[in-house]
Amino acid sequence: MSPNVSPSHSLLAHFLRFIATTAGRDKILRTLQYFSRFCCWYLYRTKKPHSTIRPFEVIKREFKMTRKILRVGSFVEKFNAACSTLTRKSPMDPVLRYLTVVGHLGYGSYLALDTIILVDIIGVRKMNVTKSLQRLAYHAWMTGLTCNAVASIYSLWKLQRREKTANRKEGDGAIEARRINRERSNTSVQLIATVCDLIIPISELKLVNINDGLVGMTGFISSLIGIWFQWRKTAVAEQRR
Repeated sequence: MSPNVSPSHSLLAHFLRFIATTAGRDKILRTLQYFSRFCCWYLYRTKKPHSTIRPFEVIKREFKMTRKILRVGSFVEKFNAACSTLTRKSPMDPVLRYLTVVGHLGYGSYLALDTIILVDIIGVRKMNVTKSLQRLAYHAWMTGLTCNAVASIYSLWKLQRREKTANRKEGDGAIEARRINRERSNTSVQLIATVCDLIIPISELKLVNINDGLVGMTGFISSLIGIWFQWRKTAVAEQRR
């Protein structure tokens, strides 16, 4: 940070960089969407008047639609990421490689199907297969999330093995130990977000009877984690300039 730049100005500049990214805007909308979903459930449970509940219902519904529109075409990025991971020349653990590829393909398929469903939702063309496509989309998302969760657990196991061989006291071993701790922290937080997200397709597919309050709260938590990761990402991007 330049000595002539105040912390408040730097924070504002960082926020503007964050909000300028599609991912940043999506994470904020998603956080508000799932928080509103939790609030709707809580207010219904406590028998609050409809006038109190309605604003949260509107936010939940409209922000969900807005996010669908903002995501149109983003499935291409996920499919491209899957191809890049599969064909990458640099050495990569084969288990992580294929779990990552399937994770990208699963989420990419979810986004592609979600785009098709949007055509029906906004009334461009009504389709008889919308419900079937929605279920298929949730299955694809659940598959991608499951692969991501397994990849995170596998990565934590590998980090534990690396830690046993690292000399924590001096030299390169101490640096390696700090790197392992940092990677473990990031991977653990990502695993929490993935598990929270898994609740959503499991609930929508009715594989387990989960109330809207839990779905809303887990979606809210994973969204906050997403904001945190995206915030750090934009900070790193600025430092590299």
